[in-house]
Amino acid sequence: MQKISEKIIIPHTVAEKIKGWVKDNVVLIVAFFAAVITSFIVPPDSEYLGYFDFKTLACLFCVLAVVCALRNIRFFYTLAKAIVRKFRNAKIAILVLVYITFIGSMLIANDMALLTFLPLGYFILHTTGKEKYLSFAFIMQNIAANLGGMLTPFGNPQNLYLYSKFNIPDGEFVSIMLPPFIVAVMLITVCCLIFVKSEPLEIQEKAANLPVGRVIIYLALFAVAISMVFRFMPYQIGLVVIPVALLFLDREALRQVDYGLLFTFVFFFIFAGNMGRIAIVRDFFSYLLDINTLVFSAMSCQIISNVPSAILLSQFTDNYRELLLGVNIGGAGTLIASLASLITFKEYTKQDPKHTLSYILKFSAFNFAFLIILTVFCYLLT
Repeated sequence: MQKISEKIIIPHTVAEKIKGWVKDNVVLIVAFFAAVITSFIVPPDSEYLGYFDFKTLACLFCVLAVVCALRNIRFFYTLAKAIVRKFRNAKIAILVLVYITFIGSMLIANDMALLTFLPLGYFILHTTGKEKYLSFAFIMQNIAANLGGMLTPFGNPQNLYLYSKFNIPDGEFVSIMLPPFIVAVMLITVCCLIFVKSEPLEIQEKAANLPVGRVIIYLALFAVAISMVFRFMPYQIGLVVIPVALLFLDREALRQVDYGLLFTFVFFFIFAGNMGRIAIVRDFFSYLLDINTLVFSAMSCQIISNVPSAILLSQFTDNYRELLLGVNIGGAGTLIASLASLITFKEYTKQDPKHTLSYILKFSAFNFAFLIILTVFCYLLT
């Protein structure tokens, strides 16, 4: 009987693991098949090597690795919790929580900010009996992560790619993204002030002590990663220094890097490169982007997400200003407009599976409101 039960359980477990992996890597799988299918149309040749932006891949890997190391010593979690504990009001606490996610997305990328601070949001609201604000807090954190990351080249993956591909000067990059960033901050602040009541809030748990030595070393490595992004240091140097350091300090951080995201970039580089070599496709996309790069790029994000939109559409236009704006504000909208939104959805359903439909409706209402307002603002601006 035991052997029979094992035969039943083992396949079931493997099937569950495969199902879970597929569910967590839908975009990666789509990117893979997109690359394979277009490779039949444009057979592999020497030009394929020109598809890849190795600097983007190197910088993204190094930033993700260092952030994983910092997360492993609970640096961001402890810092955020210490800040939030100073506030005894639900409205202010949620505002601070959203602002922390906003700032975090500028420094550690939007998906990492959500993976770090969404659990903190749940912890605060659950331990204080304010679960009624959970869906709202998660939605605002999601919007803050997507729109906060647009201010820096490394805040969103598509930013890092476009910043590198078009060699956008640092000052120009910030000047392009600062106006919609300010509007996004104002909108999020207004939403939190309107939809959250000023109720008493008590957080009992104290912030834990951090290993000072590792904090200093990891922050130094983070500075190296940022230097790579801003071209202060050749990326080849950082690509050696950071992995070697973490190999001795925290090998788990190297294992925790989101390699699925890296390979998603690789496959979309192939897909986008191939699409750019198909004449009818090139002419069609060039025509649409000539009509309005901002609107078309923002709308394309709603269907194929902002990262693949940035990679694909960059093959057909040199108007990086409107493209940059479009693929950033386009992160708001549908659940698939940004990979970060899927992270938030997954985390929410894990904590409150009974109210999934309600969450989707609220998510859509807030996100499309932000998308419309920011698109109109940027359209008038350009």
